[in-house]
Amino acid sequence: MSQWSVTEPRKLTFDAPVRRLRVRVANGVVNVVGTDEDMARLEVSDMAGPPLVVTRSGDTLSVAYEDLPWKGLLEWLAPTGPRRHAVVSLAVPAGTRVEVGVIGAEAMVSGVEDLVEVRSISGAATLVGLTGPARAETVSGSVEAQGLTGDLSFESVSGELTVVEGAGSSVRAESVTGSMIVDLDPVSGPADVRLSSVSGEIAIRLPRPGHAQVEADTTSGSLSSDFEELRISGHWGTKKISGSLGSGRGRLRATTVSGSIALLRRPPVEEDRYGSGDPAPGTPAEGAPAPASSADAAPETPTGTPGADTATDAPTDKKVL
Repeated sequence: MSQWSVTEPRKLTFDAPVRRLRVRVANGVVNVVGTDEDMARLEVSDMAGPPLVVTRSGDTLSVAYEDLPWKGLLEWLAPTGPRRHAVVSLAVPAGTRVEVGVIGAEAMVSGVEDLVEVRSISGAATLVGLTGPARAETVSGSVEAQGLTGDLSFESVSGELTVVEGAGSSVRAESVTGSMIVDLDPVSGPADVRLSSVSGEIAIRLPRPGHAQVEADTTSGSLSSDFEELRISGHWGTKKISGSLGSGRGRLRATTVSGSIALLRRPPVEEDRYGSGDPAPGTPAEGAPAPASSADAAPETPTGTPGADTATDAPTDKKVL
């Protein structure tokens, strides 16, 4: 096992394979990117407070404060001791399993193919282009998921969930007061979607044609639907949307106590968005002169290349960027 104590901005490179990453940070930013390289790279570009401990044990890499546990993280209201802040960026092999825990910090994870787990008290999390399963647990932190093709699980007290172009086969989300906006565009077949909130609003955008058995109900909230195939029933007390879309092979289940539920239709594909007689924005009109080619434009001049830091106390089997 190798260990580093990071007290100031620093870069480290790890040549041996990394298969699992654990990060726990308070009041800052965590950015994790999956790459097609075998090595892992770490950069701490800004920090204050107690040191971050970087540990390499077998194929597991961890970057964390010693007094910030992974288990029980959501029970922490705030870290004790001196004020702390860290900006951490990591590039790891795409097949790495990633665990990120943050308190008051923003987290972004992109391009990872294995399981991604995010736990947050108040920081926002963004998940982009993940192909493996993703799990997010927050107290008040929001989660935005873009272009996910793996299964998604979300649990929160008051945090909001936004899913853009969700292409996975399963979405599970539960919240007490947080709202949910879920845009679905499944590519591998009909999806199984189950959303639940007490007082948060739920909006679901479905492709057309969609394929799902739909059941959505609320005790005292409002209901609306863009799909004439679905039936809205109940005028006093519990109200319900039910019916089948397309082949009905998928499943959509949404429920609230007082939050509203809206089922929306996704717009047509991009090429049909504009009328057949109107060109898309940015398309030259017929007969108009062609724009100048990039070869005729003046080349941009680089402003400079940053140099890499050197850490003289790093172990000899690790190299420093």
